[in-house]
Amino acid sequence: MFEALADYRTWTTWSPWLIAEPEAKVTVSSNPSSIGSSYTWAGQVTGEGRIEHKKLEPNCLIEDDLNFLKPFKSYAKVVFRLNPFHDGTKVSWSMDSSLPWFMFWMVGMMKTFIGMDYMRGLAMLKEWIETRSITSKSIVHGIVQVGPVQMAGIASSCAVDQVGQSMEKAFGAAQAEFKRLGIAMDGEMISVYTEFRIREGVFEYISGYMIPASTRIPADSQLKVWSRPSGKAFRVEHAGSYRHLGNGWSVANQIARSKKLKQDRSGTYEMYRTVPPTPEVELVTDIYLPLK
Repeated sequence: MFEALADYRTWTTWSPWLIAEPEAKVTVSSNPSSIGSSYTWAGQVTGEGRIEHKKLEPNCLIEDDLNFLKPFKSYAKVVFRLNPFHDGTKVSWSMDSSLPWFMFWMVGMMKTFIGMDYMRGLAMLKEWIETRSITSKSIVHGIVQVGPVQMAGIASSCAVDQVGQSMEKAFGAAQAEFKRLGIAMDGEMISVYTEFRIREGVFEYISGYMIPASTRIPADSQLKVWSRPSGKAFRVEHAGSYRHLGNGWSVANQIARSKKLKQDRSGTYEMYRTVPPTPEVELVTDIYLPLK
């Protein structure tokens, strides 16, 4: 684990940011696993920056200096701590930094977003070390015409690191309610994110099934209906495991921001084109960011 993490040559494999711009220019210095070695990147979406190894304690600690150059200049100290855990290694990834004074209002949001990035990166690092592959690929389809969209499901909320488990329960409850009401579940499975309470790191969502516009949901039902008329949306396809689905969302949001697309905040959604027991490598999920 330590050897792979300390070697900057591996970082392009599991970086949670380069997935949005794999063509970004990356330069790794010679002796990439030694103190003083560096990793630099430059891209239109990922910005520019440089990270350098300052302390390397085998199987224990990695400390790096990180300098962002674009879109704005800032400095951070990045630390990886490794500890034995059962029959493996527990890795923690942290960053100590500051923002320009005029961006103080972004501190809470940055903590949430960077925390999500780190979770995605560590998940990819773990899978790569264990299997030498990562079951995650994002394909950008760009702006497409979609809809109308109408679905019904169970509304719930959860912390960002509990989405998988929470949605599994919501889908189970939705299936039970559809069966109780005698409503066909032949529409595609879909989850709509109705709100993201960023500072709390909490998603509010509805998970269920697409339904025809003519479907009538009884007033006393536990199902919540969400709909959106025809319109444009930014579409990214994610192929691979649901545990890496955040990669597809990160790609969609990073590129949408770089293109300055104006999103319709009525709700973003993901549609599951294939579902288990389909093998993980064959799972396909479409991610949509509705646009104004």
